[in-house]
Amino acid sequence: MGRYLVNRLILSIPTLLLVSILIFGGVRVIPGNVCYLVLQTTEATEEQCNNVSHRLGLDRPAVEQYFSWLSSIVRGDFGVSMISQRPVVSEIQKRMNLTVELSILSSVFAVVLAIPIGVYSALKQDKLPDYGLRILTIGWLSMPSFWVATMLVTFPAKWWGYSTPVGFADIWEDPVKNLEQLYMPAISLGLALSAGLARLTRSSMLEVLRQDYVRTARAKGLRERVVLSRHALKNAMLPVMTLFGLQLGFVMGGTVITESIFALPGLGTLLLTSVFTKDYIMIQGIVVVFAVLIVLINLLVDLSYAWFDPRVRFS
Repeated sequence: MGRYLVNRLILSIPTLLLVSILIFGGVRVIPGNVCYLVLQTTEATEEQCNNVSHRLGLDRPAVEQYFSWLSSIVRGDFGVSMISQRPVVSEIQKRMNLTVELSILSSVFAVVLAIPIGVYSALKQDKLPDYGLRILTIGWLSMPSFWVATMLVTFPAKWWGYSTPVGFADIWEDPVKNLEQLYMPAISLGLALSAGLARLTRSSMLEVLRQDYVRTARAKGLRERVVLSRHALKNAMLPVMTLFGLQLGFVMGGTVITESIFALPGLGTLLLTSVFTKDYIMIQGIVVVFAVLIVLINLLVDLSYAWFDPRVRFS
């Protein structure tokens, strides 16, 4: 296990390097003049713009800028925001709790909804409940999370005058208000995720239920609940967990729009604001944090395989 963890962490380094190169180059093609944004005026002189470029290090060759930034990241220094002049690390720390909690809540909602639907649909294969649930999940897949979020904001406000509280209350200080602020965004993010998981759970369960060891377990007189939970479901979870790990990246990316719709002060909102203001340093720092989180999540998903299937061994 230890060797496997070390190998995976080493293999994640090229992935993170590639992400850093792409984001470093990508932010520099965003339209807009950084000088005007930093000075907050469109009438800056050439000398003022040159001073800004020199202060930010933008007058150096791109390769030199990249390696200087990368060395700072390795040391834990994400730089200073071009616009607010505050450390990027402190800005990320203030907003990370919200985004991480929102991603966890939406993932839990998706799993709690998807697994029972997928299992029940497989048990009722080609019957009316199966057809109904398959139609329902296809409908969920066709609804983008930002559209669901917009509907959850619009219709409760129009029909009942209800809207989620603005801002963010820490779950350890006010758990009731915290959940009231995040349950609608979590539903909008988790709905499409649950649809894909439910369909894959159904197909995986159908395959497992046809295996000889399931028929043997039933022939031994085990109760159906035991057969499903201990023999069928655990083995059917391997492909589902793989998809779950891949889709978590889309969930974290979806927070960019969802947080903006619900006016939540998370990393997604900060990233969107930074794109509009062309804050190179802030964008780079946030994307690197997202990349690291996604790599760690996929590592945890891979490690979960051994629990679902004892035949899996890491070496």
